[in-house]
Amino acid sequence: MTSKLLRGRTLSFLRWPEAIDDHSAWRYEEDGGLLIDGGRIIAAGSYAEVLKKAGAGVETIDHRPHLILPGFLDAHVHFPQMQVIASYGAELLDWLNKYTFPEESKFQNAQHGRRIARLFLDEMLRHGTTTVAAYCSVHKSSAEAFFAESHERNMLNIAGKVMMDRNAPDGVLDTPQTGYDETKALIAEWHGKGRQLYAITPRFAITSSPEQMEMAGVLCREHPELHMQTHLSENHAEIAFTQELYPWSRDYTDVYERYGLLGKKSLFGHCIHLSEREADALSQSGSVAVFCPTSNLFLGSGLFDYQRYRRREKPLRIAAATDVGGGTNYSMLRTMDEGYKVIALNGEKLNPFQSFWQLTRGNAEALSVSDKVGTLDEGTDADIVVLDAHSTPGMRLRMETVETLAEELFLLQTLGDDRAVREVYVAGRPAKSAIVA
Repeated sequence: MTSKLLRGRTLSFLRWPEAIDDHSAWRYEEDGGLLIDGGRIIAAGSYAEVLKKAGAGVETIDHRPHLILPGFLDAHVHFPQMQVIASYGAELLDWLNKYTFPEESKFQNAQHGRRIARLFLDEMLRHGTTTVAAYCSVHKSSAEAFFAESHERNMLNIAGKVMMDRNAPDGVLDTPQTGYDETKALIAEWHGKGRQLYAITPRFAITSSPEQMEMAGVLCREHPELHMQTHLSENHAEIAFTQELYPWSRDYTDVYERYGLLGKKSLFGHCIHLSEREADALSQSGSVAVFCPTSNLFLGSGLFDYQRYRRREKPLRIAAATDVGGGTNYSMLRTMDEGYKVIALNGEKLNPFQSFWQLTRGNAEALSVSDKVGTLDEGTDADIVVLDAHSTPGMRLRMETVETLAEELFLLQTLGDDRAVREVYVAGRPAKSAIVA
């Protein structure tokens, strides 16, 4: 791959911004440059400095006056649910039975899985998302389709075949043994192939028997380097049913603790209704609570207490995510717009620098991949998004009165969507412009 030099207004984060004027938390260049070679960022800084390092003849791509940021990360998505998004009128458990499980049963057809995997990753890239933590269906072929499509695009993605052996229709069930065997085979085939990473994926305690939960724990012990992803405390009826199924448990989190599923690479979707004991357990284990605001609002599940979870004496590691199809769109900009409102309903605010930290470095740290993506640091993979705050008539009009970077970011978050994403680079290659409409 030939080297290229991107020019534009570059922004990336060094740490959590404590306040809107905490300038030392981010690095911003009004006329910035990124030199890319071999899929990595090899120089970053002012355009003049980077140009000197680039040497004569390097291809320059001028994105001025647009913003250049690390590609967005999405920490919890269900790729088989693209045709479930915008389904009316149910709360979590009814919604799963009425819409989700029938839809996921279609993934018995490998060709269907390949089609949806292709369209799903198209949609992610269209919206500026370069890395996801994805749930496939229970069918091994769905994970094979996802990884094959991801690998062909050279994306860094985390995914796993769902394990579920009860409380769902036959078409979406495995067994403790087949769940284990198929997961082992997928790990052997895909984990570490190119940029692919595997996540052990028991859907949640309701759809996994104690025997399958044991198997999930065995997989985590056998492969401590892998991610584990599941759901936790999304809905009151879900919590009550879980405790009926596991009557010995102190609380919902205790089920996952018992089977050894907590840890630094453990991703727990939703985590809305945690007791203090549960929050302490997640904090002490380094587990990640994944905030899915559009889904939580759409299904009426509740309000994730983001700022309190961050500030408590034993703080939680937090990621943010679209969810899909409980969520209402594929955009991390729209996700943080709804996240802002959820946090406001809890009597707090999230400033725009904090939002964009979460979309980039924050999610990369939560997914344990910040050494590779989520920043514009030299030596990291060149997964990059270019944002245009003038992309719609309404945004152009509002930009006439915008005076600061913070105001521009908040405008992008509040009104932006896939139209605000001018280009996306995956390991240095243009990806959005390559999507066939």
